[in-house]
Amino acid sequence: MAWTLAFAGTAVLFVLVTGANDGAALIGLGLRFPKAPGWLAVALPAAALIGVPYLLGVAVAATFTERLAGLGSEGGAAAFLAGVVIAVGVVAVLAGRGLPTSLTLAVVGGITGAGFGAGLPVSAAGLGTVLAVGALAPLVGVLLGYLLAACSRRVPSHGRMPRLVLAAHLLAYTAQCVAYAVNDGQKMVAVVSVALEVGRHGVGGIGPVSVGPAWMALLVLVFLTGALTSLPTVGARLGRGLVLARPLYVVSAETAAAGAVLGSSVLGAPVSMTQSVTAGVVGAAASEGSRRVRWQGVANMGTAWLVTLPSSMALGCLAGLAVRWL
Repeated sequence: MAWTLAFAGTAVLFVLVTGANDGAALIGLGLRFPKAPGWLAVALPAAALIGVPYLLGVAVAATFTERLAGLGSEGGAAAFLAGVVIAVGVVAVLAGRGLPTSLTLAVVGGITGAGFGAGLPVSAAGLGTVLAVGALAPLVGVLLGYLLAACSRRVPSHGRMPRLVLAAHLLAYTAQCVAYAVNDGQKMVAVVSVALEVGRHGVGGIGPVSVGPAWMALLVLVFLTGALTSLPTVGARLGRGLVLARPLYVVSAETAAAGAVLGSSVLGAPVSMTQSVTAGVVGAAASEGSRRVRWQGVANMGTAWLVTLPSSMALGCLAGLAVRWL
């Protein structure tokens, strides 16, 4: 019973934090577009999170539970819990110091470190692939954002243009929500799946990812609670604290982020949507010159990202040693 409660509490906390970290950035960018319906900016990610995993699969969720460490062995569930708790703690500390970072990267480091500390086999190839794709995706986002924004300046302006741009925004934002649901959002699916399995079978190894529709709907409700609670802070940082964006640049950034994340999904590699959105926005702003980018905000995020992986991995290893000892 104690383990069941621990996993259930961790799952709820993790989904809340994910909503506050990822969801607020995702919805915040959608709301930056003039005349876009506010309710639609919330409804689209909710619908995508509920439906897309059943339509396109949960390969990225399986990466967290299978490809990083041998969590199917005895003690795998406990190591997974330790890694997730460490990831949330690292992100909370960095955010408290004004350094917003990648929760996805923290989870990768926390789970890998905990698996190693617990004496479970760690896949160097799996970890290397995830880190390589994770490092490449923001660069792709910057490049795509820059190119799309540069091309958007060539679009002629006429009476129907505002409607066409709004339609383009809705399409790009929808693609972004689908990309999040098929990739970055699946870390929540992995955590909830493990919690449900522990509730049914007790602590042991981790099996295949499986989350029923009712639990998925509850997951989305908790996610939206976290997202809407932190939306004023995160949305302001994304829209004004990092760059100044125009409507067509918002479309360019959304399209760039969706492209980078969807491409990573083909390899089953989890990629931070927050990183990709930020990269897309930076690329779009840079198309008008480097003065449009507030480089101090970019530097703060880059510093946090460089600190996240080693700190979460080291602390995860210590937590894994504690799990092994217990």
